[in-house]
Amino acid sequence: MTVLRFGGYQPERSVHTRAARALDATLREHTRDAARLDIMAQITETGQAAADLLSMTESGDLDMCYFASSYLARRIPALGVLDLPFEGADRASIWRRLDGEAGRLLKAAVARESGYELLAFWDNGVRHISNGVRAIRHPRDCAGLSIRTLDNTFHQAIFAALQFSPRFIDVKDLGREVRNRTIDAQENPLTNLINFDIHKTHRFVSLTGQFFGIALVLANKASLGKLDTAQLATLEHCIAHATGIQRELAAAEDEACLQLLQADGVDVVQKGQLDHAAFRARVVDVVANETHHLDPALLAAWRVDG
Repeated sequence: MTVLRFGGYQPERSVHTRAARALDATLREHTRDAARLDIMAQITETGQAAADLLSMTESGDLDMCYFASSYLARRIPALGVLDLPFEGADRASIWRRLDGEAGRLLKAAVARESGYELLAFWDNGVRHISNGVRAIRHPRDCAGLSIRTLDNTFHQAIFAALQFSPRFIDVKDLGREVRNRTIDAQENPLTNLINFDIHKTHRFVSLTGQFFGIALVLANKASLGKLDTAQLATLEHCIAHATGIQRELAAAEDEACLQLLQADGVDVVQKGQLDHAAFRARVVDVVANETHHLDPALLAAWRVDG
């Protein structure tokens, strides 16, 4: 039997773990139990940082994992195209790009510049800002607030331009830091506000949609190299099937989580109540500097219908 070790950092109820379970089930079905996943759903329960998944997969301690693309953007600059803020693209447009030329160029860049093969793009949710201090409708409402960000210098520059004080905190520690109020704000998909109980402390949520999060499904190159042509084709087919499931789950999760937040009495600032022009204006210089460093062919493919 072929066993592929798959790592994640979210609980069983999350869309990512449910998609990993779907991938395992599909793989077992298509191979008549000749191949399966050994899933470590939530690495943080072992005391390790979520980010350890990246080094574990590249070293071969794991065969596969999913992880937010933003964490690899410093090392693989092409991934920075996924971090351009306030683009306002809908899900259908995002998937057309990533299932097309933009995705092909990104997969090539990851293979060229790392020990990974990029197998799929999963929906990591539209990222919004929550905080425990006040409603945010305009960049001036961000002034003086500390905010937890991903480990990504471009993200941090964006939030600094919005007058936040940005600070990276690993997922493992995020819930505790929010509960202890050592940070004022954070930004995440709505599902993570629920999954990590952030909404119990952060009673203000603004649907700013600054980033559309992408989770990369990554595999260790050497692990894939051990599979024969038929096995690799089966794995790719099963991943494509699980990816379709994951994206559907993620879209539905956004709607369900918004309803949960509103039912719980969280003060939700809707898109129409935000000064989007002011947010975009504050970050225009930071974005211009970032796009200057991107491959023009990739940028054109990314913005083909944007």
